[in-house]
Amino acid sequence: MKFRLMSLAFAVWFFPVAANAQVTIQMSKITCQQYLAMGPSQSRDFSAWMSGWFNYQVGKTTIDLLAANKNIDNVKAWCVYHPRETVMAGLQKATGTQ
Repeated sequence: MKFRLMSLAFAVWFFPVAANAQVTIQMSKITCQQYLAMGPSQSRDFSAWMSGWFNYQVGKTTIDLLAANKNIDNVKAWCVYHPRETVMAGLQKATGTQ
């Protein structure tokens, strides 16, 4: 009886922690097709992350909001013609970064 009670207590303590597992997304694998299918808020968040990552790669510490919005529009336009390419590959080609 004690064993069952202790097992139940352990299970109640352990399982809620396991239910809160994090989801990992490999940003470099997002295709243009997936990017264009994102909702507005998800697309905005993804674009902000990509902008931050690329600015970090080239050592920029400031952001021009008008230029950032223009760049996002350019990436989306490029993605229309390259739906199977990854967004990361397109950005690397456009910026010459690896």
